[in-house]
Amino acid sequence: MPLLEPKPEALRPGAARSASHDRVLDGRAAGTPEPLRGELTELLGPEKVLWKVSDLVKYASDASPYRFVPQVVVVPEDIDDISAILSYAHGKGREVVFRAAGTSLNGQAQGEDILVDVRHHWTGIEVLDDGAQARIRPGTTVMRANATLARYGRLLGPDPASAIACTIGGVVANNASGMTAGTTRNSYRTVSSLTFVLPSGTVVDTADPAADELLAHAEPRLCEGLLALKAEIESDAELTARIRAKYEIKNTNGYRLDAFLDGSTPVQILRGLMVGSEGTFGFISEVVFDTLTLDRKVSSALLFFPSLTAAAAAVPRFNEAGAIAVELMDGNTLRASVSVQGVPADWAELPKETAALLVEFRAPDEPGQEAYERAAAAAVEGLDLVAPVASVTNEFTREAKAISGYWKARKAFVTAVGGSRPSGTTLITEDFAVPPSLLADACESLLRLQAEHGFEAAVAGHAAHGNLHFLLAFDAAKPSDVDRYAAFMDDFCRLTVERFDGSLKAEHATGRNIAPFLELEWGPKATELMWRTKQVIDPDGVLAPRIVLDRDPKAHLRGLKTIPEVELIADPCIECGFCEPTCPSEDLTTTPRQRIVLRREMMRQPNDSPVETALLDAYGYDAVDTCAGDSTCKLACPVGIDTGAMMKDFRHQRHSPREERIAALTAKNFKAVEASARLAVAAADRIGDRLLETVTGLARKAVRPDLVPEWLPEIPGAAARKLPRTSRVGASAVYYPACVNRIFGGPDGHRGPSLPQAVVSVSARAGKPVWIPEDVAGTCCATIWHSKGYDEGNAVMANRIVEAAWGWTAGGKLPLVVDASSCTLGIAHEVVPYLTEDNRELHRELTVVDSLVWAADELLPELTILRRTGSAVLHPTCSMQHLGDVEQLRTVAEACAEEVVVPDDAGCCAFAGDRGMLHKELTASATAKEAAEVNSREYDAYLSANRMCEIGMDRATGREYHSVLMELERATRP
Repeated sequence: MPLLEPKPEALRPGAARSASHDRVLDGRAAGTPEPLRGELTELLGPEKVLWKVSDLVKYASDASPYRFVPQVVVVPEDIDDISAILSYAHGKGREVVFRAAGTSLNGQAQGEDILVDVRHHWTGIEVLDDGAQARIRPGTTVMRANATLARYGRLLGPDPASAIACTIGGVVANNASGMTAGTTRNSYRTVSSLTFVLPSGTVVDTADPAADELLAHAEPRLCEGLLALKAEIESDAELTARIRAKYEIKNTNGYRLDAFLDGSTPVQILRGLMVGSEGTFGFISEVVFDTLTLDRKVSSALLFFPSLTAAAAAVPRFNEAGAIAVELMDGNTLRASVSVQGVPADWAELPKETAALLVEFRAPDEPGQEAYERAAAAAVEGLDLVAPVASVTNEFTREAKAISGYWKARKAFVTAVGGSRPSGTTLITEDFAVPPSLLADACESLLRLQAEHGFEAAVAGHAAHGNLHFLLAFDAAKPSDVDRYAAFMDDFCRLTVERFDGSLKAEHATGRNIAPFLELEWGPKATELMWRTKQVIDPDGVLAPRIVLDRDPKAHLRGLKTIPEVELIADPCIECGFCEPTCPSEDLTTTPRQRIVLRREMMRQPNDSPVETALLDAYGYDAVDTCAGDSTCKLACPVGIDTGAMMKDFRHQRHSPREERIAALTAKNFKAVEASARLAVAAADRIGDRLLETVTGLARKAVRPDLVPEWLPEIPGAAARKLPRTSRVGASAVYYPACVNRIFGGPDGHRGPSLPQAVVSVSARAGKPVWIPEDVAGTCCATIWHSKGYDEGNAVMANRIVEAAWGWTAGGKLPLVVDASSCTLGIAHEVVPYLTEDNRELHRELTVVDSLVWAADELLPELTILRRTGSAVLHPTCSMQHLGDVEQLRTVAEACAEEVVVPDDAGCCAFAGDRGMLHKELTASATAKEAAEVNSREYDAYLSANRMCEIGMDRATGREYHSVLMELERATRP
């Protein structure tokens, strides 16, 4: 056993707990039962079968209010795997549910038997016809697809608020639309062709000219059944008219019966039916979209009204003026969104009755924009607008930052409001549509109904299309609360259908919570046709039972999840999944959402239960050790939940007093540690990589893998023993070379000045010389200790660097320029909680500037570019994302290179100081997509601005990355 093996018991919840009624039972502690586990392992291979109870629990929750624990999770790599899984399910009488991003709000990504993860191996986009079309794999997020299409001036029609996380497969399977899609830009209208696997295993490519012939040969009964249903529908004029009328407004409740009217052949009918089928008809393996023009001239306004009904009544004016989006937000939504970064703080003081419309116009050119702005001004005239707080302007703007802030507030509706709900309550998100002309009446009726049932709900929606969303919070552990929710749903569904002839699901798809009300909306004849359609396509009921069709009138009350309280930093989480695509460990172990989901299951368990023990045994590596601690999850989360900080705290809890003392000792004696590290790196050049890998490998086994770094061949040689000579007299700034740049040198193949020499030289050329204090050795930004949860060592170094920086900068009179983005973040922000009160005062007087900002804002305007390289690819680090200086990286790079590329798949490299040396598999997984994109072509320069991240990217790509400041020095060298 390693000398300093962490104890899982340290993370066992301390408070006495009673067993929750929806806990995972003791009998499931061993995970997937046999023979299911063994048979699937033999069929697919062990790496594609997730069977531990921790695997099952982390896939049991999604963004919906439901929770179902699967028997097993499988991770197919290709269509052959999908066909094998479906064949197995047919032969064994089992059920299959597909899951991609897990952002669905109605439980349609959850299964109780075989759950198939189709996110991990199913990403990619191919641009066709200069952007007019795009072939996209189902695990690709909408945001990722649009990032590629933007280069061609195109975008996808569907634009759900969850675009950062939701995937193309889910968007098509749910016919999700969003802010601007309405009924004309959604998936049903913009999908050109699909490739899908039917429950039988038959693969259909609807773009293949021979598709109908092939399908008739493979599935004659299916083809006959579909054509018979088509003939039956078309022979009923009343039913045909009803179907057409239902889709005049947004509607995703039930199956797309108009597919029988729009398609003339079985393949064409299936192409329409697959859209919005929620995984109950087959697996969509590829989608070809007809894309839309990206109009870049944008004018937007956030207009405030005295009431929700007043705002709703104004919507037709903006529709007539040509607005592409008219978004409604009520007072509860507006007030809750103050938790979103960038939203004005005074919104918290808005009256409860206040409502707002976010109105946006988009045009291809300046004349078009001016015409829209005139129409907008005419629409605003005579409206009863209010300005209850100082930040409200009620004016249209073209300013991108302001518009982005409006949309951040709107898109955070579910997460911001959900994050502010009472602790321990479950969140329900409802979605319905009425004819737009009845929107004001629907708002008034909804508010009245919510009050009658004791709910203070938040309301928002796509008002231009008569589509409203509202949130309800209740405690699923209390039967009385569940009864109250059930009574509300009965009344709400009757109100929507009987009074407004509306859609019970406008864009979120039927799911589990509206399935019992399907017949209420569609009537018995149409509903029975949906059942028969399911029977024709999936006669054995293998795919996603009970998700669209369910005859149980109380099905929506089954599986409601409790939300036990967890650590304060994570307790507001509504499990939306927005954090997952940004997480470096998403394809290796767990995501931030899953880390929280696993913690909540521990809280559902009674003390010392077998399930709790099994979860704790896995949690150490899967959650704590393989968290990069980069906190990019905080940036993606609309309410700023920092799961990385929680994992660092868990690391601290696992430390023994002895470990904490040793860590504090290294901080106190860091000058000697730094010198020794530099000498060791220098000696490594003479020893050789293989021997060092062996020695460090043995040390990791003897001490602990999470404490002893593994030697990597990509580690560069040592930095120069002495830093460049500088003078304090006349200095424009204090330059702080980070300890990593004092220990490690540049790339082995780099010829030219080191990074410290480059910063000194280029600053002097710009007429803004910098001074390097002589006593920087022995100081550090404290990230070494902070990232590992060593609180005492962190406090020692945090206070030391602030005291030193205050002295160096003459009490903050000069800026402190730091040459590694993670160190800038550490000194500027992360040290603060660990400072004494006196040193917090000193810190407030400091101006900490990242070297990128220094170069872009202060040096570039004074420099002459003498030479440029041809092409450069950038790696923006996670610290740059936190600091907000990615644009400065691009600005400096564009001065140095003719072509600058930021990969669409750029993300955190997970090297995280030395974590990439502690768990190299983490960096390998985190960088795989970016590395593949980088290596798809050659570049003249590979640039970043953080030495350890550059080493991580060196390892991932086989290229040599270096600081953009070194490139700037070369470009301006006389």
